[in-house]
Amino acid sequence: MANILFLVHRMPWPPDKGDKARSHHMLRQFAEKHRVFLGTFVDDPADAQHEPAVRALCADAHFVPLHRQRARLASLRGLLQGQPLTLPYYHDAGLADWVHRTQSNHTIDATVVFSSCMAQYSRAVDPSRVLVDMVDVDSAKWTEYAQRHSWPMSWVYRREGRQLLAWERAVAGSANHTFFATEKEAQFFARLAPECAGRVSGMNSGVDADFFEPRTDRPSPFRADEQALVFTGVMDYWPNVDAVLWFAKDVLPALRNRYPRLRFYVVGRNPTPAVLALQSDAVTVTAAVPDVRPYIQHGQVVVAPLRLARGIQNKVLEAMAMGRPVVAAQSCVQALDVKPGQEIIAAHDGAGYIAAIASLLDDPQAAGTLGAAGRARVMHSYGWRAQIGLIEARLDFVLASRAAPPVQRATAAAACLP
Repeated sequence: MANILFLVHRMPWPPDKGDKARSHHMLRQFAEKHRVFLGTFVDDPADAQHEPAVRALCADAHFVPLHRQRARLASLRGLLQGQPLTLPYYHDAGLADWVHRTQSNHTIDATVVFSSCMAQYSRAVDPSRVLVDMVDVDSAKWTEYAQRHSWPMSWVYRREGRQLLAWERAVAGSANHTFFATEKEAQFFARLAPECAGRVSGMNSGVDADFFEPRTDRPSPFRADEQALVFTGVMDYWPNVDAVLWFAKDVLPALRNRYPRLRFYVVGRNPTPAVLALQSDAVTVTAAVPDVRPYIQHGQVVVAPLRLARGIQNKVLEAMAMGRPVVAAQSCVQALDVKPGQEIIAAHDGAGYIAAIASLLDDPQAAGTLGAAGRARVMHSYGWRAQIGLIEARLDFVLASRAAPPVQRATAAAACLP
């Protein structure tokens, strides 16, 4: 049993959004074999109630409440210091002190960094014993944001994209190994950072297919006389906001002309004022719901019209796991190991979404076939245990390299890898 320092930018509990589900399952699997020392931020006060459950899995844990407004003001230091704004946003002196004390009081055998911003707390660690899960190339997101905003925010976002890429390259260049949410994302990063080629790889996100299992005993949250299109996600996350605003404006009206009983449900906590303003006879904004599964299961079609997000989207995997027909952005579909048109439908523009959704509404049998094939794909390719096993194998490599006598390290470490 080894001592693992696990640094995560958002508390890995509950697993109610993509990155939290990923870090949640990493924590659970690490804790089965090792003593985990967790340092993390709590960016939603409602999550604080889960701290005892997290502590039960850890040898020690340090939670930092993240006050977003203060963090935004603190991030401005990056402009003066030539840093990406993301680093001071996630800087906390108390967390840095806790990491130092943990390293002083315990023999830390390996460090796992979740999200590049948390690598600022592992600078004093031997980089050969550091594993990084960047999930996505976050710098590319900021560059994409710049293209959709006017000055001065376009300048801020473009700068953040440049500065954060330089940081990501430095982190990946020094770490033992760096993972991304897909092999395609890893290859994309390797093109941006050719010096890191060979030291990055994909580790797919997964889904709990038992939890997201279609069941006939779940009552429908919809009226009997309506057809529901469903979008799920945290609704203060800009890519989600952009997606539903665009869909409601550019896609929904044409569909409503053809299907007057159609209603678009935006399901997720923290809707912004712009999202709340969508509420109408054609759109329902639910805000937080006790259980998202009834909305997914009883929706005619689940849509994921994301124009800005990168990598695997858990909302897509969850809907597929529940056997629902899904129409998603082409970029989201390309990130998956799926057969487009047979297990999920990809759309590129408004006309594509209209045609795809209409085809499913007009042919319920075809929609059912698509949904069943999507669940089968998730069951085959996206189980959490198998995916987290990839970073566990690399962790065993690091631990074997540290534990073995010098002349045996290379042989013992290599034996840990598949």
